[in-house]
Amino acid sequence: MFVKSYGSAVVGIEAITVAVEVNISAGIGLYMVGLPDNAVRESQERIRAAFENCSYKMSGRKVIVNLAPADIRKEGSAYDLPIAVAVLAATEQVDSAPLARYVLMGELSLDGSLLPVRGALPIAIQAQKEGFKGVILPKQNAAEAAVVGSLEVYGAGHLREVVGFLCGEHTLSRTTVDLEGRFRENAERFDVDFGDVRGLAHVKRALEIAAAGGHNVLMIGPPGSGKTMLARRMPSIMPPMTLQEALETTKIHSVAGKLGAETGLLVTRPFRSPHHLTSQAALVGGGTSPQPGEISLAHNGILFADELPEFGRSLLETLRQPMEDKVITVSRSKYTVQYPANFMLVASMNPCPCGYYNHPTKACVCSHGAVSKYLNRISGPMLDRIDLHIEVIPVDFSELSQPGAAESSAAIRSRVVAARQVQTERFAGTPVYTNAMMNSRQLREFCPLSAESSALLRKAMERFNLSARAYDRILKVSRTIADLAGGGRIEPAHIAEAIGYRTLDRDTWGA
Repeated sequence: MFVKSYGSAVVGIEAITVAVEVNISAGIGLYMVGLPDNAVRESQERIRAAFENCSYKMSGRKVIVNLAPADIRKEGSAYDLPIAVAVLAATEQVDSAPLARYVLMGELSLDGSLLPVRGALPIAIQAQKEGFKGVILPKQNAAEAAVVGSLEVYGAGHLREVVGFLCGEHTLSRTTVDLEGRFRENAERFDVDFGDVRGLAHVKRALEIAAAGGHNVLMIGPPGSGKTMLARRMPSIMPPMTLQEALETTKIHSVAGKLGAETGLLVTRPFRSPHHLTSQAALVGGGTSPQPGEISLAHNGILFADELPEFGRSLLETLRQPMEDKVITVSRSKYTVQYPANFMLVASMNPCPCGYYNHPTKACVCSHGAVSKYLNRISGPMLDRIDLHIEVIPVDFSELSQPGAAESSAAIRSRVVAARQVQTERFAGTPVYTNAMMNSRQLREFCPLSAESSALLRKAMERFNLSARAYDRILKVSRTIADLAGGGRIEPAHIAEAIGYRTLDRDTWGA
């Protein structure tokens, strides 16, 4: 007897529907074809044990399982459920008619319990595109898949529940998610706030500009000056994610298996902080079974690189291409996948090996050559791609002991949102939506300079020996400063402030 059920394979962050074909004929044994990996091949032992413990019968004849299309490698244990249900239907223990209407995915425990899988959201999105009525998944993945509101999503905890549902003997509750309610409830809920930070007004101003224009930022200062504390508060002043951004971000975290059982949709921007000993594969993605890396997990959010010079040189250089292109392509001999990587880099570093170069009260014990060598761990092209370089000076006791709270994140975020709205209107109809993403043509169109502003920028370029890329970055930051001021033309004061954020350019730092 021939029966077909449906599962799904995740490639990159997209899903491809897989037909699980089961044919029973004369002979003995179970044979699995269609490019399965070892985890898929081992499913037959899990299925046999689950059948035995659930009082179902495995066919004593020859069973052939084909996973089509056969030229796509099938990986992982999530095919246990569609294979098991197809075998039961082929042996007439389950009604085969409903199988054409549902996508099934789930790992089977030996007692028949269903264990969670990765990629539930892209699986549900693809099922909706292809016209399936619904998906049946482990209950831990139901909230995640239910983000696709028009699709029927059923979460099950055991193989018996799935069989009973398909036979009409058991009812599974449809899982639904109130997306608008989740946005209202959690979009502005943060554990930290800029109102808790005393002093450092110039650093807060720079971070506000970075958030408003999507600019990369590097903070340089001695230990304990507040660099990490400020970086961790950056998500609280970022504009709320749109529904499209939330779906993109959730898909990536779903494929990587980073969503909890109760998480249906990520509504706050991600903040990823990889350690400086992180491997290249963990940072950019890939591996034997390709997974998104930290730069993709930070998509639509922030990638925080603490102690930037401690990262390996080759590791830092891998960031250069995705910082420009906003995507990362991972190519290996057996696969090529592309992951989105539209992140904002926020980095911090000490000014020298001992940490106290330019400190107002503590003496630095490093030689001038040691300071330069420490900075040279970051390449010039990498520094050029960082729009704002901010020197963080330790806060004086008189500022720390002042009563009352500083300006809150909500107040700063309101200005950031207003500036982003100006940019949304400016770039309407284009894939660009922040000033940091402008290309050369858009720079000429949206960043015209007066004679006074142009003369000021020319003088800075010649005096500090800035690169052409630094010139573009200064224009982009100036445009953002003007947007925060109301969206008018770029004034000399805006250019001057943007030039002031080039602290670490080679001919200015340590002179």
